[in-house]
Amino acid sequence: MSDIRERPFDDVFDGFDGATSHEVAAGGQPPRGRRGKRGRTSRYPRWVKVVAILGTAALVVGVGFKIAVREWQQSLDKNIERFGDPFQAIPKTDRATVDPVAGDASNILLLGSDSRVSAGNPEDWKAGAQRTDAIMILHLTADRKTASVTSIPRDSWVEIPGHGKNKINAAFSFGGPTLMVRTIESLTGVRIDHVVVIDFTGFKQITDALGGVRICVPKTVSDKIGTVKSGCQTMGGEEALQYVRQRKTLAGGDFDRVRRQQNWIRAVLKKLSARGTLANPLKLNSALDALTSATASDNAFTIDEMSEIALDYQGADVSDVAFFTAPLASPSTGKEGSQSVVYLDDAQGRVLWEAVRKDKVDEYIATYKPRVLGQKVN
Repeated sequence: MSDIRERPFDDVFDGFDGATSHEVAAGGQPPRGRRGKRGRTSRYPRWVKVVAILGTAALVVGVGFKIAVREWQQSLDKNIERFGDPFQAIPKTDRATVDPVAGDASNILLLGSDSRVSAGNPEDWKAGAQRTDAIMILHLTADRKTASVTSIPRDSWVEIPGHGKNKINAAFSFGGPTLMVRTIESLTGVRIDHVVVIDFTGFKQITDALGGVRICVPKTVSDKIGTVKSGCQTMGGEEALQYVRQRKTLAGGDFDRVRRQQNWIRAVLKKLSARGTLANPLKLNSALDALTSATASDNAFTIDEMSEIALDYQGADVSDVAFFTAPLASPSTGKEGSQSVVYLDDAQGRVLWEAVRKDKVDEYIATYKPRVLGQKVN
């Protein structure tokens, strides 16, 4: 190795005609004593030269590939709108603490909308005018083998720091991502690591980019939003958007709407992880371009961390992600003044949130058997 490092690069890779690059350039002939049986230089065997050249070519291709991947990641990163640091304004004494038992588990607050909140400009809100229609805590286990998505009904009657009791989705309109984090952490005791806002109208584009997603509907439902037919079917973006917007005509009202939101996300994840999608660079790039364009996040949630999470869960099945709703009280609905609200079960909720804090959601599911989302959703 020292001999190779000491000599010029072009001298290491002698020409296959038996002369070094220096000698050929000078128009001379290699010394007779350096020729082998076939008249070629014997300084390095032919196979060494071939391996060296192939290795160099592989290195060049590898570097080029890494550069291309990096540029692709950066282009996706530019699609994502950033809304600063939602955690900075929260007093440290008000932040939920991390349980050491949880290890490297992480929690991402997902906020969704059916177009009233723009993921493209999440800081542009007016009090009382923009509220999140989907509130979910995505829990990624420390071993990155499973995950869970817990939905909190948007009408849940909770304490919003500095604003008293109100519907939980009012937190975003009162104080944006920062107040929503404070409200969630105050309610659950779960420390939030990142915040992501998803525009469901943008999710429509993701669905189309994937060529539609398969969703099963047990019963035909018609209202002013549209008609969603029964049966297992491949829905395009517009059909899927109608599917998650319906609410008043569903038997379970907003609870069924929450399950539909989860089912749509589940279907998109299934299609994204399908071999046909992963094997088709154009389709995958189109879907990821649409996904990032419909997303806004805190500044600290970098494309590198997102990519790392994706790689951690590469090969995981959608069945490894559990979807369910936060425990509801009985009765689960009621009136607060003129508002129709949802009441959460505080006691059972404490059990669930402790499981999330300690990275033991699988144990919680096995013990309490909550209604985990299946394929049939109203």
